[in-house]
Amino acid sequence: MIFIDNEGNTNPKLNLALEEYALRNFDSSTDYLLFYINEPSIIIGRNQNTLEEINKDYIDANGIHVVRRVSGGGAVYHDLGNLNFSFITNHDGKSISNFKKFTAPVIRVLNAMGVTAELKGRNDIQVDEKKISGTAQFSTGKRMISHGTLLFDTDMSEVAKALQVKMSKIQSKGHKSVRSRVANISEFLKTPISMDDFKNQLLNGLYEASEPFEIHKLTEDEWKAVHQLKAEKYDQWDWNYGRSPKFNIQRNKRFPIGEIDLRIFVEKGLISEFKIFGDFFGRQPVTDLEDLLIGVPYDKNEISNALENVSIENYFGKIEKSDFIDLVYGND
Repeated sequence: MIFIDNEGNTNPKLNLALEEYALRNFDSSTDYLLFYINEPSIIIGRNQNTLEEINKDYIDANGIHVVRRVSGGGAVYHDLGNLNFSFITNHDGKSISNFKKFTAPVIRVLNAMGVTAELKGRNDIQVDEKKISGTAQFSTGKRMISHGTLLFDTDMSEVAKALQVKMSKIQSKGHKSVRSRVANISEFLKTPISMDDFKNQLLNGLYEASEPFEIHKLTEDEWKAVHQLKAEKYDQWDWNYGRSPKFNIQRNKRFPIGEIDLRIFVEKGLISEFKIFGDFFGRQPVTDLEDLLIGVPYDKNEISNALENVSIENYFGKIEKSDFIDLVYGND
């Protein structure tokens, strides 16, 4: 097994691009191990509705990345106190869904460090019923990745804030995350250590029974290809938000001018149906406003741009445009 050096990059979009590039392009006769640490970010499972997993206002205000990964499972929060590991191997027909095979060496090293970790359920590593790691897998058919998080010293208060969904009445066919009781590995260590020490102990422990391991440093051309994949996929709104499964939203609020009740249907990130109901009085038919928003990405900035030259008062009476936009896309 060869260790891939990510050169200390902490951009989650770049790290996920590196992971996918290695999966699809590195020597298929060799197994690889990749470690990476990400800046504050929410990593969304492949089959999830992004908006159903995040507190959009909070992550925008705090500059938290939102990135979809290629593997399934639930949304997770990453920060500089979280170490991610990824095993890249051939798919032998028995390894997919065999989380025990890939978590066992990690658990062995944690046990040697005095952390009484064990695999619980399908794919979680726990200590005393508290989750310290979640894992997921993805296969191209011939090659696969089995990757996971290791909560070493994560800011747990940020986990709750970033993943606390505020928008009401979202119903989708996406896979929703199940929140678990979580804890940091640092809580279970008898002697405090730094993240660098933890990473080195884990790496040395994983290779304890092996030959001295080789380190792969990416060439300039390989890094260029990774950056290209990042730009074409992981930087794109369409991948991170637009690939969400179909979902419906109902938004309702009473204003001084009356009640406005919205029913919004979103498909591939775009508004495909938009219906307005209520007991308000307006000079123009709301069907004109409904038609204007069809095909617009379900994104606050895009919706604001679509309504830039629209007089909202013509449709509802005296109401601020910003209040209407917040009803279409905003916190409760």
